[in-house]
Amino acid sequence: MTDWTAAAHLSLADWHPRSRLAAHRTDVGRSAVPCVDVHNHLGRWLTPPGWTAPDVHELLELMDRRNVATVVNLDGMHGDELEANLDRYDRAHPDRFVTFCQLEWSLLAQPDGEALVAEQLRDCARRGARGVKVWKTVGLTVRDASGELVLPDDERVVRTLALAGTLGLPVLIHVADPIAFFDPVDAHNERIDELQANPDWWFGDPDVHPTFDRLLTALETLVLATPGTTYIGAHAGCVAEDLDRVERLLRAAPNWHIDIAGRMAELGRQPRRTRRLVEQFPDRVLFGTDAFPLDDDALTTHFRFLETADEAFEYAPGEAVPPQGRWTVSGLHLSAATLEAVYAGNAKRLLGL
Repeated sequence: MTDWTAAAHLSLADWHPRSRLAAHRTDVGRSAVPCVDVHNHLGRWLTPPGWTAPDVHELLELMDRRNVATVVNLDGMHGDELEANLDRYDRAHPDRFVTFCQLEWSLLAQPDGEALVAEQLRDCARRGARGVKVWKTVGLTVRDASGELVLPDDERVVRTLALAGTLGLPVLIHVADPIAFFDPVDAHNERIDELQANPDWWFGDPDVHPTFDRLLTALETLVLATPGTTYIGAHAGCVAEDLDRVERLLRAAPNWHIDIAGRMAELGRQPRRTRRLVEQFPDRVLFGTDAFPLDDDALTTHFRFLETADEAFEYAPGEAVPPQGRWTVSGLHLSAATLEAVYAGNAKRLLGL
């Protein structure tokens, strides 16, 4: 006889089901062509005081083992920190690393704040930054001297990122976050595990934060207002749950591109729709992982996702609870020509590699 008492009181946190599906597994140890990870973090602002990649030579060995030609480091920041990143990566290992700067948007709260940000951008370009990373703080937390939130379609942001285009710097931009992070934290929120572990990632209070739709509309306005600037929309264009909306901006804005970083979980649960989008815009989608510190499992799982027709596999192998949602993903099985473009060709063109 089975004692159902324990099962009846099983908490979600203690539930770790094991799939009984007899699914095919394809091991892909190296990318089909040498690839460019266009979205990664190698600096130390996310992992102070140490570097996210503590041993550069071990990282290079991993890259060689898995066929990664170049990693884009989004952690250059500005000033002395930018110099430290450039010395550690770009200058020490040319062509293997490309470092983007980040701007100090909080300067907009100072008198002549826009001019200060613009000069900081010019300084980053002079020092050797290869692009600009704009983080979700623009729209969620950055405020100007009046105390108002600075959104992506703020004229000061528009003019600054138009300047980035003039300077020849592509902009990789992350606006908002998964839609569920703006939903009520209740029994219907599909990312409750993630939000319970990271409560400061919830932005669902309308008295504090704009709505998700307002932020995405601001992003679209910014991109359309600055046609001379090349953009890479982080995390599948910042709205991986709605690829119809991603497609609309790709059609409307030739300067808009997307990476797949950090969104295998979302894209892999809609593989046919994702594949259709990539096939429609093979020159506008870029490979990226947002996996830091970068490791073998992260790379080989991404390769499996892009290259195979495998079904219902874990997107975060080894995790007791899938971090972004309790589901599995299926592979896209992209063509050889599309893989070449997504893995490397598009990044080489946009970054001048």
